[in-house]
Amino acid sequence: MPIIKSAIKKVRKDKTRTARNKKRETALKSAVKKARISKTPKNLQAAFSALDKAAKVHLIHPNKAARLKSRLAKV
Repeated sequence: MPIIKSAIKKVRKDKTRTARNKKRETALKSAVKKARISKTPKNLQAAFSALDKAAKVHLIHPNKAARLKSRLAKV
């Protein structure tokens, strides 16, 4: 365990951030999976939105988001 005060705070922050990112990543993956299975406009819109949000908060690279959106949009 860290002894330095700032390192202790960093561990706390990292736990919070990891939990937040895990939640976002799970939501993203499920939205993309749902859109792949059934390409309804509602599912595609939800997946595109999730991809854009993930790219915005640097969860995934913007180019990866664009690539996945492009592949989902294909017929």
